[in-house]
Amino acid sequence: MSIIKVENLGKKYIIGHDRSAGRAFRSRSLRDTFTHTARGVYQRIRHPLSPNAENTEIEELWALRNLDFEIEPGDRVGIIGRNGAGKSTLLKVLSRITEPTTGRIEISGRVASLLEVGTGFHPELSGRENIYLNGAILGMTRREIKSKFDEIVDFSEIEKFLDTPVKRYSSGMYVRLAFAVAAHLEPEILIVDEVLAVGDAQFQKKCLGKMEEVGLEGRTVLFVSHNMAMISNLCRTGMVLNEGRLEFNGQVSDAVMRYYEATNQRDANHEREFKSNTAELLGAELIGLSNRSDITIHDELTVRMRYRIHRQVDGKCVPNFHFFVSDGGYAFLDSAREVTNMPPGVYRAECKIPPRFLNEGAYFVGVALTTYFESSPFEIEFFDKNALTFNVVDPMDERSNRYGYGGPIPGVVRPQLDWSIEKESQ
Repeated sequence: MSIIKVENLGKKYIIGHDRSAGRAFRSRSLRDTFTHTARGVYQRIRHPLSPNAENTEIEELWALRNLDFEIEPGDRVGIIGRNGAGKSTLLKVLSRITEPTTGRIEISGRVASLLEVGTGFHPELSGRENIYLNGAILGMTRREIKSKFDEIVDFSEIEKFLDTPVKRYSSGMYVRLAFAVAAHLEPEILIVDEVLAVGDAQFQKKCLGKMEEVGLEGRTVLFVSHNMAMISNLCRTGMVLNEGRLEFNGQVSDAVMRYYEATNQRDANHEREFKSNTAELLGAELIGLSNRSDITIHDELTVRMRYRIHRQVDGKCVPNFHFFVSDGGYAFLDSAREVTNMPPGVYRAECKIPPRFLNEGAYFVGVALTTYFESSPFEIEFFDKNALTFNVVDPMDERSNRYGYGGPIPGVVRPQLDWSIEKESQ
């Protein structure tokens, strides 16, 4: 049975635009004046709180539209999408902070939410008092809260300020306590927005470990982040939102790939041509994919690009490939070796990524051509940073060397090194 079931969910907002802003004065006829005044009265009746309604144009904005999905107990779901896609609105609706405009939601169990810095705490109360207040809101007894109190304080690391009103907390202290309360008071559903970005890297890692622990205990986690590495490491299922609609719902690796492919496609529509007076990029491709975008950790992958050199140059035109991980950081960079001066013409450059080299996850390949001169600085002829995308998966077979372990293995690379084990003494 699903712990969350959503059917035809929609959320509409009414926003106003000042029609007089930025417009020069123009003369109006008597008929225009009557029409304008009547429309202003009608808008003020419909929206009595709207200031200066006679100069306000009302627009309907659908932040969510026609969403249908189910979430199973114990699932860890990453919700991703560009800014304005509807991610935070969806979490607010699921947290019952905002009422939906259309559709219905069925939720089985208590929900603890960490959406924005400041949400859920009373600023005049101390940290201690807010712990008990949040527990009471979740329907817990004082005894149940007290049994978790020490764990919450230890996790948040703010014992020194426990009896200080939270309005005097820094944003980092606030998030520490808020997450500790939300995660430790044993809700069936934990909802966390991008607010974790406020904390330092060590605390983020601590929170991710706690959310994974919560999921392994059979509770459900919904997590919104722009950090694809966090999403990939924590979540099993991914949902991709775009302009309020659900574009994809499935395996988290496929969701991350779908998100980046769509992002790269949109960016490519506004991208310049990748060329210079010396050379131009003709194309790039991946050879060895098992399907549209996947390889296993046991597969070899070839990266290929084609380019044209237009004129003879007094230097070496060196092709190079840049490999990025899902959060945008570099995995590694490699350049062609033993390059000589090249006459004009069309060239093909390839490099092979050996089996058992890359770890699981999404990777993005940038292709570039750089000219190196003997007596002057180098010159980049072209660099398409988002040329190619692929996903590495672990088939979890006998070659994976997991010894029964089913969790994520850290690191960008995952080589199979040579080992020896010898007994030295009794």
